[in-house]
Amino acid sequence: MPLQNGTIADGGTISVAGGTVKTFSVDGQPVVNGIHLQDASITDYRTRPNVTAKNKLATLAQDGTYGKGKRSMTIVLPKVLASGKQGFPLARIEIEDYPEMSVAEVDKLINYAAQFLFDSDFTSFWRTGSLA
Repeated sequence: MPLQNGTIADGGTISVAGGTVKTFSVDGQPVVNGIHLQDASITDYRTRPNVTAKNKLATLAQDGTYGKGKRSMTIVLPKVLASGKQGFPLARIEIEDYPEMSVAEVDKLINYAAQFLFDSDFTSFWRTGSLA
């Protein structure tokens, strides 16, 4: 199914089944307002998956209102390309929210975003950029 008329579940449960557990551990690379993690089980550093997580707190403006906070995670799956050059394909997940949002509202953002990433209605978009 194309993007147009694609469907997701409101209030659905997100889960993963099967696969192999991967552990991402701290590798000491400094990240301002965040942390850098790696899959140390991959011995070749050129292809070792890594994650950067950042948190920017909402700031209080002079008029007494709060701006948005922002959290992001970037997963990089490094690849040695056929040309011999190093490539860095990545996926970035980002949330911007307001401090006055309820936990339920933030959870809904997360839930919808997760479904847009894996629901079959949106697979063609992610794989090839298809807007049809």
